[in-house]
Amino acid sequence: MHVPEGFGVVTPYIFADGTEEYVRFLEAAFGAREIGRSTAPNGRIANCQLKFSATTIMISEASEQFPATRAAYYLYVADADAAMAKAEQAGAEKIMDVGDMPYGDRQGGVRDPAGNIWWVSQRLTDEPYF
Repeated sequence: MHVPEGFGVVTPYIFADGTEEYVRFLEAAFGAREIGRSTAPNGRIANCQLKFSATTIMISEASEQFPATRAAYYLYVADADAAMAKAEQAGAEKIMDVGDMPYGDRQGGVRDPAGNIWWVSQRLTDEPYF
């Protein structure tokens, strides 16, 4: 089995309304970097790939056939407080203050403009969760 570099065996694929603006939000809020895109004949984004450190996600413009999706994502960051502040400045809505969790993460939560939840998490220990 071949899995492209930067992709996981399971890779998030988001359908969003206003994909161009959503891509810009993910870049501003979380430091995502666009690595490529394809567009449909009408100019809409058919597939846009964004890299978050070593992980790639894909985004497409929602349509009647493929409506906008909502999900929750767990994003590891070096500094949860700074990452949460950056996400809020970019337009995310805070849904949980940053705090130290009993499972070894410092974590907060935001809802992005597309309605997705992002758990912004800084791992405080080298220990596994379980």
